[in-house]
Order: sequence, then C-alpha cells, then structure tokens
Amino acid sequence: MMSRSTIVALAFAAGAAIAALTPGLSTIVQRAVGTGPQSKIAISPKPSAPEPISGLLSMSDEQIKLAQIDLVDVGPAAIARRLVVPGSVVPDADRIAHVSVKLSGTVEELRKNIGEDVAKGEVIAVLESREVADAKSEYLAAKLTNDLQQDLSTRDKTLWDSRVGTEQQYLRSRNAAAQTEMRLKIARQKLLALGVGEKEIAAVPEAPEASLRRQDVRSPISGRVAERKVELGTAVGRDSLETELFVVVDLSRVWVELSVASSDLPLIKEGQIVKISARGFAKTTLGKIVFVSPLVDKDTRTARVVTEIPNPNQTWRPGSFVTAGIVLNERTVPVVVPATAIQKLDGQPIVFVRTKDGFEKRNVVVGEREDQALEIVSGLTPGEAVATTNTFALKAELSKPRDED
Repeated sequence: MMSRSTIVALAFAAGAAIAALTPGLSTIVQRAVGTGPQSKIAISPKPSAPEPISGLLSMSDEQIKLAQIDLVDVGPAAIARRLVVPGSVVPDADRIAHVSVKLSGTVEELRKNIGEDVAKGEVIAVLESREVADAKSEYLAAKLTNDLQQDLSTRDKTLWDSRVGTEQQYLRSRNAAAQTEMRLKIARQKLLALGVGEKEIAAVPEAPEASLRRQDVRSPISGRVAERKVELGTAVGRDSLETELFVVVDLSRVWVELSVASSDLPLIKEGQIVKISARGFAKTTLGKIVFVSPLVDKDTRTARVVTEIPNPNQTWRPGSFVTAGIVLNERTVPVVVPATAIQKLDGQPIVFVRTKDGFEKRNVVVGEREDQALEIVSGLTPGEAVATTNTFALKAELSKPRDED
C-alpha cells in the first residue's frame, strides 16, 4: 500500500505532464484549484436604453413653457401675389389749404403757430384793414337804405291797394326799393370777396364800431399748420395782390406716390389693394390705387401711380420712403404657417409639430410667401400645432450627437 506522500507526488507529476501537453487546459485547472495566475474577469455590459426615434423630441408642457416656445394651429389663409415697387409719402392734394387774404391791411394777431392743430372755421389770425372797414360801412349804409325803402314800398302798395295812394307813387317806390336791394347785394358780395364770412356779415349791424376794421382769418379745413408765412405787423394785400398767411394740411389721409415700370403698367389699375411698409418700421397699412398716370417718364421709363392710405394717428409722414406691394391676385390656400416656424436641416425645410410627448420634426414643401407667412404645399394638415418661436433651439437639440445626451 502506497503512502500519502507517494500519492501526492504521482498527482503532481501527472499534472505537470498534462500541462505540457495541453497548456490551455492547465490554466483552467490551475484557476479551478486556485494555483494558477489570476486574470481579470470579463463583465458583460449593461443593456443600453433603446435609442429614441429619429425626429422626435421629448418635452413636457412645463419644459415648453420654460423654453418660451409658442405654438400656432395651422390652417387656411389668403396668399397674394404682389408687385413690389418703391414709393414716397406725400400729402393728399385735396387736403392742403393755402390760407390767403385778398384785402389790404396788417397782421394784428397770429393765433396759431407751426405744428399746431386747427379746426375747420377756427380763427387763426386777425387783420386790421381800412379796406374791410370801408366795405363794412358801405354794407351798413346799403342795408339801412334798403330797409327804409322796403318799408316805404310796402306802405305805398298798401295805400294803392286801398285806393288811397296813386299807382304812380307805388311804382316809383317799388323801383327805388329794387335799386336799394341791388346796392345791398353788391355791398354784400364785396365783403364776401374780401373773405368776410356769411355769419360775420350777418353780425355787422350789431358789431361794435371798433370791430369794423378788424377781419378774422379762419382755417377752411381741419388739420395742422404746416407753414406760417407772416409775422405780427406784416403788411398784406399790397398792390391788390393776394397774400398767403398759412398752409394747413390734413394728414388724416395721405397719398403714396409709386414709381411703376412701364412694362408692369398693364398689371395696374385703379382700385387695386396696396400694402405699404417702411424699412425699420414694424407697422404696415393697406391702401388702394386712386390714380394711374397715362404718361411715362422718358428718362426713368416709369409712370406715377398714386395710392391713398388712412393715417388717423399721423404715423405716415410726408417725405418718408416706403415699399409698396400691389396685389395682383389673391387665393386661399389650405395651410399657412408663420415664417418663424420654418427651419432648414440638410437644406430641407422643416417644422416642429407638437405631439403629446413633445415635438416631431416634419419635412415640408414650401409654396408662396405672404410677408411673414408661408404656404405649406405638403407635410402638414390643418389643425396641427407647430412651434413658431425658439425653433432654432429645437433644431440644435435634434442635431446633437446621441452620446451627448
């Protein structure tokens, strides 16, 4: 019977022989028995989360609010084809008043200055004039004479009707009354020619004597004083010439004069709608063409086209340069989005459509443009909500490599 030491020696020898013949197996055995070299144990990687679907961005309502992303429901709208031309704002020629006087005298009062608003019929200046004093005196005398003669004519007719007076006396009286009436009308017309109004003429008989030489100058329209041509004490009406005192302009409506190329004139007609805008000025307004010149400038080969626009707040100032878009035709399209909703990815226009979990990138085909709105030919359906602000941030998030998430 072999001893314990002999058995161990035989086992060791057998192990060495096996190791020489099968080194790999030797290592396994060594590890099993704990006598071989230690090595790193391979660790299986944890299962990765499934990659998000391309084109989808997860965002909660709170995140959208914090990112200040506005949403707009897309739908139908009118898209117009326009001819864009330059223009300038000018006063409406029918709303300019040159306030002038025909009588001779001096300026005693100036009640309005440049830039001040005036109402129609408001007194803007007072003149002192011997000419108007003479005309008023002549009118007063003619009125008194006429009133007396009319009374005499009425009395003589009554006497003749009652067979107390003679017909000859009545005829003489009636003829005199007609003459005095004619002289009164002439005196009245003279006052009107000097610029004295109907109400002022009616008030002459009751007016104080000192006021006969004073003449009020009234504004014929409501508007704003654009120019003042005289000073206090200025002599007016010299040599029977008309003197201009003020220029009053009503800017509640103004004109925009456009320069249209002769080749485009067949497309233009009165009544067309025009959209007016100005560089650096956010506000726009609509007007319509009121005049198309039949003449073409021989140097510029353009024609003058006049558009009338409302200007209640006097926002559009004469002299300003503007851009006009003349509507040539207009049609309604099913889907229109704000221009700010469009981004480009790899040269392709895209929008971000709101989903229940965030946003979906959607490729679209863009049609015609109407100012800050774009027609969407395909890619969207009416009623879908799209992001219209901070869309660049959504595009940047979509373009980030996945390992950055």
